[in-house]
Amino acid sequence: MRKITFFAIATTIFSQTTAQQAVMSSKQTSTPLDPITVTSSSIETRASKTGRNITVITAKDIAQLPVRTPDELLRFLPGIDVQTRGALGAQSDISMRGGTFQQVLVILDGLRLNDPNTGHFSGYIPVVLDEIERIEILKGASSGIFGSDAVGGVIYITTKSFAKQKVEGKRGIIQAAGGDFGLLSSSGYYSVSNPTHHLQISALRNRADGPKQRGINGYMQEDAFSFALSKQKNNWQTSFRSAYNEREFAAQNFYTSFVSDTAVEKVKIFWNQFNANYQKNKDQLAIYAGFKNTEDNYRFSSVSSANSSFSNLFQFNSVYTRMATEQTKFSLGAQYIGRNIRSNDRGRHTVNQFAVYGIVQHAFTSRFNTNASLRTEHTENAGWMLVPQVNLSYQLNQLQFRASAGYAYRNADFTELYNNYNRTGVRSGSIGNPNLSAERSMNYELGIDWQPNSFGKWSFSLFSRDSRDLIDWSLTAYADMPRKENLVVNGNYFLAKNQNRITVSGLELDYMLEKKLNEQNAIRLKAGLIWLNTESKQGPLSFYLSSAPKFLANFSTGIKVKNLDISFTGLYKSRATQNGNALLVPLSSEYFVMNSKVNLYFNKVKHVLFLQADNLLNQSINDFVGTPLPGRWLQGGFRFIF
Repeated sequence: MRKITFFAIATTIFSQTTAQQAVMSSKQTSTPLDPITVTSSSIETRASKTGRNITVITAKDIAQLPVRTPDELLRFLPGIDVQTRGALGAQSDISMRGGTFQQVLVILDGLRLNDPNTGHFSGYIPVVLDEIERIEILKGASSGIFGSDAVGGVIYITTKSFAKQKVEGKRGIIQAAGGDFGLLSSSGYYSVSNPTHHLQISALRNRADGPKQRGINGYMQEDAFSFALSKQKNNWQTSFRSAYNEREFAAQNFYTSFVSDTAVEKVKIFWNQFNANYQKNKDQLAIYAGFKNTEDNYRFSSVSSANSSFSNLFQFNSVYTRMATEQTKFSLGAQYIGRNIRSNDRGRHTVNQFAVYGIVQHAFTSRFNTNASLRTEHTENAGWMLVPQVNLSYQLNQLQFRASAGYAYRNADFTELYNNYNRTGVRSGSIGNPNLSAERSMNYELGIDWQPNSFGKWSFSLFSRDSRDLIDWSLTAYADMPRKENLVVNGNYFLAKNQNRITVSGLELDYMLEKKLNEQNAIRLKAGLIWLNTESKQGPLSFYLSSAPKFLANFSTGIKVKNLDISFTGLYKSRATQNGNALLVPLSSEYFVMNSKVNLYFNKVKHVLFLQADNLLNQSINDFVGTPLPGRWLQGGFRFIF
């Protein structure tokens, strides 16, 4: 409780102090707090007119913060809960508004990243941080536009190569760092751009040890490469990317509570995408096509055989947009998603999805706006589904009133359907269920945004989600298992089940401040608080639902003074207690963690020396049963921009 109070007092003092400094400054300039966004309707519009709570973070913000991977960045953004199972992005489960980690949709340059095998891979984003132009965080359901998985929210990533506006010229970035736990990290980014062409190449290599484990050394290794090309001709812009990402890490107790678990895991991702955009006068056509291949090899111990899975994701999406009048825009779209898997423990399976959808954005007056969408989709294992959504926004002086209501759904992934289905003599663990129904929910939200000045903005939201057939894992006795032929009598299993009548309600408070005090000094803050209440009408909460925080506060903040930039990220989390085997480290039901970074700029900010401290207060943190995170982690390095 003292940490909650400290967080609230620090945020209030910080905002009041910076406001006073801004008033005293005679050279005021403001940073827009109402950016253009595409996440609420796929039609470019001001965030204030979407009727949704949206947070945007830019490339400049990312470079200043003490983060090395995209999932680390997301961990400290308002309203996002990231359950981390290892350092340097070994594995991170992303959830929003009390949902499971499969209920957040991650999109890269218009194409979905969520893996058909498992939601555990949603944090594996196959680009380096220097490639990212901006990240939009849309909180709340958006299945009417984006389809399955967009239940708790959407994370929409736009890279520099696929952005509409590009900085002309040549640009390169080289970064290297080293530190505790044997950390060796290096990355490079190079781009060349002119009015008609853009070329980008990037690479990343990370090596680090983790906390000491039973019978195995904790470690994380990552290698990544990305190539992108964009061409502008007449009214067309075409873009292509090919990327490869490989991670190998110690995975002890990531999926089991056995003391005999000395697991290691290797995940390889091959990502390809092609975008084509046509724009002329009032008409716009966008075409997205992509292919993702994921290879996952998991070995429980040195003497066990590996679980090997190869999954593919094919997708095609086309959207036609027209500005009918100054007040009305509409979009019509069609989408295909093909998923398949070949696995020695999940078998061979294929699922196809087809969808058509429409979006209308209309301004009744200069103050009153509406966004409405309707999607109909057919999935081979779930049948037809109709998904409506409506968002309203009304401006009254410095206040923006928001309201949203919509249907959301999610189809089970291959792990939930078939995990351990092809293995014999399974004595415990997670067991898939081919009879799962698609989960469905009704979602409601009311909100108010208050922008009292040009540099600060408050956002307040109340939301509710009523779910039917929610998919999660529940402890199930052998006698109650629907299929027993490959199981061991009296074993203990977590079965993937449809959970009925799950309600999540919550209150969300965000604050953003971006203030340039003068030409050399600036200050920034993004902070969020969220209170959650999750209830089940049919007994105890299932596994991942029970680990959602009851209270979450996260922030990123920094101040720039001449050639020095100091930034902090942090979060406080409170949730229900969970215990596994008595010999394992239990889940941390309450913890506070803070990271810091000091950037020292030279040569007109082109050369940077930095010092970073993760877990600055050296807290003992266990985001998941049996998987402790590193203590204080000191590191330093350089960053050259040319």
